[in-house]
Amino acid sequence: MFHACNTATAGWEGRPADAPGSLGYVADNAPDNAPENAPKNAPDNAPNNVADMASASEAYPGRRLGLQPEGRGSLASWRARIGALIIDWAACMAVAVGLFGSAVLTGGGWRAWMILTVFFVESTVLSWLAGGSFGQLLSRIAVVRLDIKPLGLPRALLRAFLVSLALPALIISTDRRGLQDLAAGTVVINRR
Repeated sequence: MFHACNTATAGWEGRPADAPGSLGYVADNAPDNAPENAPKNAPDNAPNNVADMASASEAYPGRRLGLQPEGRGSLASWRARIGALIIDWAACMAVAVGLFGSAVLTGGGWRAWMILTVFFVESTVLSWLAGGSFGQLLSRIAVVRLDIKPLGLPRALLRAFLVSLALPALIISTDRRGLQDLAAGTVVINRR
């Protein structure tokens, strides 16, 4: 395989280096539109002006995952994700106070863990059944698997557990995926 990709007659994916769609073909048939004042020693792929630099930065978060740049199916914004988390936490606080009394806010012992427990259960069950927690549903964002299959209970449990630990959610990749998403093979996208 290494030999086929690095010979003069075979290019990317085993195509001949001069076949349409190969890197060699594209480079050989590109128009020569370098400005007259471009440095002569600049590499061929160096941007020559501001427009070229802007097109070079067309990469967007989620592109490597095959997601849309914006709109439905694109990566959820930080604002939507943080808003969803605030809604989830407030709702879980209200449910915990309703079920276990106001001691969950000020008390110690097992009651001090009830808000987090309600959050874990709510996040797991709703992510498994509806593709997102209560706050994510209201914020119109969804948790989906990268392989387009249903999330499933084991991945929902793993993801909710890691989010409940807080630290994994703070360590993120360039595609706005925390450790919980990397471990579960998921991504948070816009529903709208």
